[in-house]
Amino acid sequence: MADSDFSVADSLQDILFGSLSGCTGKTIEYPFDTVKVRLQSQPHDQPPKFAGAWDCIRKTFQKEGIVGFYRGISSPIVGAAAENATLFVSYNIAQTAIKKHVLQTKDDLTIPYLVLCGGISGLVASYVLTPIELIKCKMQVESLYSNKTSSITQLCRAVWRTGGLAGFWHGQTGTLLRECGGSAAWFGVYEFVSFELKKLRLKRTPTSKDTNSVPELLISGASAGVGYNLSLFPADTIKSKMQTSSIINPEAHLTFISAAKDLYRHGGISIFYRGLGITLIRAIPSNAVIFFTYEELKKIFA
Repeated sequence: MADSDFSVADSLQDILFGSLSGCTGKTIEYPFDTVKVRLQSQPHDQPPKFAGAWDCIRKTFQKEGIVGFYRGISSPIVGAAAENATLFVSYNIAQTAIKKHVLQTKDDLTIPYLVLCGGISGLVASYVLTPIELIKCKMQVESLYSNKTSSITQLCRAVWRTGGLAGFWHGQTGTLLRECGGSAAWFGVYEFVSFELKKLRLKRTPTSKDTNSVPELLISGASAGVGYNLSLFPADTIKSKMQTSSIINPEAHLTFISAAKDLYRHGGISIFYRGLGITLIRAIPSNAVIFFTYEELKKIFA
């Protein structure tokens, strides 16, 4: 995906193209994300509000209408732009660094190295993403457990009052684990599937173009989204529990370990995968669009 010599201009392009592709994908997936977070954040000391994903969709629509599925979207739209820009820039810079300083080559990297680059990009992105996801998750569940719907500014002030600047990185451990493992899988699966699909096509039709077709890009992106979410979904569940606990109980301030123990105590291993089905459903179209948009923009402006 990256050239051997990655310049400042390439970085600026990745920031722009990654931002645009991230915003597009987030708009598609956000209603599904709302359902996922609401399922993940249900308290254990009271009857669950939702029996499952479809029950959550039905009740959310009945109570809040379409708007309920998009509550708090402005924060993750910014987050999606920042996340994808950071991911693509970091991924390509990591490739260039490994080629230049580790392998001393200009050849394309093998899949294991691409997976490593993906993990590095996720590590960097996690620090950008945690504050944005913290506010997003709080907005997605607040109306379920209180009679108010705070603005982004009000929630930011509340976080500042209770935790200061460090409070915005509450849930960082979960985000870091999810992003490192997820991004390694995301880029690794994408690169592997896109390469194999192109190889199969060229084997059947040797005279065809040596670039991925639109269907190949969409299939590769969709596969990457599934790989990302299957890799470390429990870390995302723990993160959501941490970041929404204070909405349900203002006195609560869960750590990564205490949130994990609390979840396991009340639901065993299966509770860590609550909301996985709806997440995989959303991952297919949104990630297909993200990679397609990114690659097509690079072609247009190459």
